[in-house]
Amino acid sequence: MNNSTANTLCDSLYGKIESNTVHKAAQIKLLVCDVDGVFSDGRIYLGNDGEELKAFNTKDGFGIKALGQSGVDVAVITGRESNIVEKRMTALGVKFIIQGEEDKLPALQKIANSLQLSHEQIAYIGDDIPDIDCIEYVGLGVAVQDAHPLVRRAADYRTFINGGFGAVRELCDLIMMSQNTLENATGSSI
Repeated sequence: MNNSTANTLCDSLYGKIESNTVHKAAQIKLLVCDVDGVFSDGRIYLGNDGEELKAFNTKDGFGIKALGQSGVDVAVITGRESNIVEKRMTALGVKFIIQGEEDKLPALQKIANSLQLSHEQIAYIGDDIPDIDCIEYVGLGVAVQDAHPLVRRAADYRTFINGGFGAVRELCDLIMMSQNTLENATGSSI
């Protein structure tokens, strides 16, 4: 699939996507994600006994599994720590799960070095100020639709979907469409 065909497919599924974005997505070997506000809608539910709950979208889960099967590694880096995140990301086959990291860029660079990847081969998706350094460092910096305005300004691409409602799936689809692997991942022609 050439860039023009990938652009047309992306446009038909989500909306108008620039050729440069498709070109950048075609280079990606590692997707790094924030968690709160990206995999979840950013709300944290606390029970009377201090139990913390988060909601994850199954569409994002399918996207992460499909992206991994297409040969792209996945990592999460989050400033908070949660057993829920560990369980969910492990179930999805996420290779790198880094929690409690307020300064995310050194963690991202450590992962990239371990995989011997250049920054052009990395995509990062986030929603708030702690994500900006990573978004500006990578080859494809992505903000979810409802990200903070400064994050949207720093990003190369803004999803059409809000965080927690399938934004990660949208990015996974964009990467797979750009790399001509989406059909293999979904098992149907698009």
